[in-house]
Amino acid sequence: MTADTSPIRSEERFDEERVADYLRAHVPDRFGAGPITFEQFPGGRANLTYLARSGDVEMVLRRPPLGPVAPGSHDMRREHMVLAALHAAFPEAPRSHHLCEDESVMGKPFFVMERRTGWVVRDRWPDALPSDDGFLATVGTSAVQTLARLHTVDYEALGLGDLGRPSGFMDRQVSGWADRWQRSFDTTNADMDSLGERYPALVPQPQRSALIHNDYKIDNLMIGPDGAVVAVFDWDMATLGDPLVDLGAALAYWVEPGDPAYGVVGSGSGEIAAVIGRDDVVDIYANATGLDVSGVAFYHSFALYRVAIIVQQIYIRYLRGQTADERFSVLGAIVPLLACEAVEVLDG
Repeated sequence: MTADTSPIRSEERFDEERVADYLRAHVPDRFGAGPITFEQFPGGRANLTYLARSGDVEMVLRRPPLGPVAPGSHDMRREHMVLAALHAAFPEAPRSHHLCEDESVMGKPFFVMERRTGWVVRDRWPDALPSDDGFLATVGTSAVQTLARLHTVDYEALGLGDLGRPSGFMDRQVSGWADRWQRSFDTTNADMDSLGERYPALVPQPQRSALIHNDYKIDNLMIGPDGAVVAVFDWDMATLGDPLVDLGAALAYWVEPGDPAYGVVGSGSGEIAAVIGRDDVVDIYANATGLDVSGVAFYHSFALYRVAIIVQQIYIRYLRGQTADERFSVLGAIVPLLACEAVEVLDG
């Protein structure tokens, strides 16, 4: 067992012998004829991630969660396509080596990607990392500068020009996420309904298009011993669009003490945010990209709205018995907090 893995949760097990046979047959340059063992990366609340080990070789398998998933979400084919190309221009993207779309092997599509080592900041700051202000500032600055560099990637040169449709991207985001809310809520919420009605008239004109991660936050990053970002994970929603969407997402998860959802959503970033606040994030990003960030409140508010819907989608799967993971039982109480904060940011 490694420091960041654990035994596989009983409800998230799979036919290990069948998957091992598949890996030996389809990824022979990584897996030989020897035995393959499996462990689970326990963090995260959506896609399931496993470690496959054969001798000194370690690779990572990613697949969607148990049960039905929302259309367009948990897209392993998209994530594989991005990671199979992006590593060449953006070294923080782990390389994906193989995609399996045969659901009979593991129960859902999955892909095989390289293993990175470091620390992922989740609910609490890792004991192994320094926590002084200088180190925290390094981590925060690296996180923002890494995002800025992503937005300079020439996605056409990587063959990713068909990944999305930049024209009208934000309009589709607004209407699409409003529809997801209507299909996933279990209790009416006036703030969510109001935001869904207000956003269409407030969509800014994009300054340019970029390859966007679409879920950029501290716990989707891996930090190295020097405080620099060594990997960016969870690319299943990556697309082409307005880069300020990623900045808004970073701000939504960059929680500071006193925020309504502090301690629940993105709480692992609290230590960083005490040194590098959201205003600093905006300034660092603006200086690195040259983009006009005067309208960032819209993107920040919309990101909070979107996080509320993502949380609700996970929670409704728990209510419907599509997952038995008790971590999801508390998520319903978070949605009203995020909705209220989204209104305050938009009006502030």
